Amino acid sequence: MQHQSSDRLLLIEKVLILKSLSIFSETPENILADLAPLMQEEEYEQDSLVFPEGEIGDCMYIIHQGKVRIHKNNTILAVLGEKEVFGELSLLDAETRSASATCATDCTLFRIDQEPFYELIDSRPEIARGFIKILCQRLRAQNEKSVQSNN
Repeated sequence: MQHQSSDRLLLIEKVLILKSLSIFSETPENILADLAPLMQEEEYEQDSLVFPEGEIGDCMYIIHQGKVRIHKNNTILAVLGEKEVFGELSLLDAETRSASATCATDCTLFRIDQEPFYELIDSRPEIARGFIKILCQRLRAQNEKSVQSNN
């Protein structure tokens, strides 16, 4: 009986992790409870490559613990920390990765794969709405940057 309650607690913990992400902050908890079981926990050692630039991506990652460097060759584009997400475009569109991801420290990551995510979107369109909103915000911010750099 003890084992079952620890599984349930883990589901609640995963829901809270999802809720803390900007992508899902406005998604109701009962919907996140359907997404939480798709989160596959993975451990990486410092300097491990999560994925190389140019690889076809079909999953996104959530950083639970540690820091991840996003880089092209030796140029660091970003260093991401706990509760940040990377590779999320691959959930919607299986294209090649635009940059590499390497663990800057020992990391615990949650992976969400595209196929089960698509199946979930069919029954839970609210999850897709959260994604679309974040992507629109990023696009607007990118447009702002390019307008400012042209002035």
